[in-house]
Amino acid sequence: MAILDWIICVAAVVLMIVQGWWVSGTQKTTDDYFVGGRQMNWFAVGLSMFAATFSPLSFVGLPREAAYANYHLYLAILFIPLVVAPFAGWLFVPLYHRLKLTSAYEYLELRFDWRLRRCGSFLMGFYILAWMGSMLYAVGLIVQVAFNLGETERILTMIVLGGATTAYTTLGGYKAAVWTNVLKSAFLAAVVVAVLILAIARVDGGWASVWRLGLEHDKFAMFDVRFDVTSRATFLPACAFGLFVYGAISVASQGAVQRYASLPSVAASRRMLAVNGIGTALVCLLFFALGSTMFAFYAQNPASSKIFPPLEKQDQLTMHFVRTELPYPGLIGLLLAGLFITVMGSISSGLSSLSSLLICDWLPGRKLDLGTSRLMSAFFGILTIGMALIAPYLGEHVFDIIIRISGALFGPLLGLFVLGAAVRRANAPGALIGLAAGGMSLALVFPSEINAWWYGAFTCLPTLVVGALASLLFPAPPTEKVQGLLLGEDRDNRIP
Repeated sequence: MAILDWIICVAAVVLMIVQGWWVSGTQKTTDDYFVGGRQMNWFAVGLSMFAATFSPLSFVGLPREAAYANYHLYLAILFIPLVVAPFAGWLFVPLYHRLKLTSAYEYLELRFDWRLRRCGSFLMGFYILAWMGSMLYAVGLIVQVAFNLGETERILTMIVLGGATTAYTTLGGYKAAVWTNVLKSAFLAAVVVAVLILAIARVDGGWASVWRLGLEHDKFAMFDVRFDVTSRATFLPACAFGLFVYGAISVASQGAVQRYASLPSVAASRRMLAVNGIGTALVCLLFFALGSTMFAFYAQNPASSKIFPPLEKQDQLTMHFVRTELPYPGLIGLLLAGLFITVMGSISSGLSSLSSLLICDWLPGRKLDLGTSRLMSAFFGILTIGMALIAPYLGEHVFDIIIRISGALFGPLLGLFVLGAAVRRANAPGALIGLAAGGMSLALVFPSEINAWWYGAFTCLPTLVVGALASLLFPAPPTEKVQGLLLGEDRDNRIP
């Protein structure tokens, strides 16, 4: 890389750390630290919510999906603005605002008991750690291609970046996470647009050739309606993933509920969800278009029977293309800076969520000062680095790893929340049995040939249906127990 690329990369990391230090001076309480004093701007939080999903996993995984597969994953993403945002915004957001939740899993204790709260918190915490570790690993793969590093250097890069992100988040807390993600969304979109324009210029015939070659090779397929639970790229598994995983992220994830809690009203939360949905669809389309363009570039003049160049990992395609086909001064630096800002913003959101889970769900009633809360973030940052080090042993592609983990963990969570909010007769023993049924279903499908895109459906539906039926075996919860905790009801004067 040129000296300009180095300057851009270092400046991006330093900027993030300085911003975290500056924001830290405005925080006085843990309420400020975790939910921004509940007076955050809805547009900024909406940008933060969708930007938090655009981690290095998406940066390398979505173009790879378009280049090597097709657009069925984009179909699943379209569920976010078209189905998930209305579902969460009109049904669950009013419920969460009535209860003034800080942890999403406070609801499970109010509705059922503390055991369900701990189960939900544990599932979410495990997912956040796996998600952050995979992101850090993805950045390591990209940097390895950019600098032509060996394994030792790649590992050191992940440790340094993880340590810098931990320091930044420990200082800044939730406000730092929100405003970094706002900056990240604008910067990352600009970099992707620039790379996309330059990439299209490298294809003979421009976008017309990208479209033609994509159609010839069936790269834009989104509606393959064959029913095959072992198939990955067809219509039904894409719908299942969009509904049961992306739906669960907006209804039952700590990150989403934390963002709802940071806003002053239900209307602001709904506007935030609209910003998130529209932004997600547009930016993901840019990533997919970039993948289609790279496919067209290599397909127009294939060097051999294999269209793509030989790579150690398919996830390295985007950086390989930029380094070898777009040798413009500063471009690699901008791309890496975008990735560094992305991973720092996303991990900062995750660390803040983990700390709030621990304090709210596992240490309830304890008065922890701001310094202790920051130490919690530092501890989880170290665990994140550890997860990044073991990520290579969990699967071939980082995005596929997260698809498996998210389906396995978010499905039961969505089942529990829908059970509690929609089924008045549901009770704690029935919910525990339902959760066990979801776990048993996962144990059956995990070693099978069933595609991971179905995991959310195969864990959510047993949790919900068995939980509702099992609840009939036990006494119904008292009216005062469920008052204000069901969809469409008023909270009245219930004290959580």
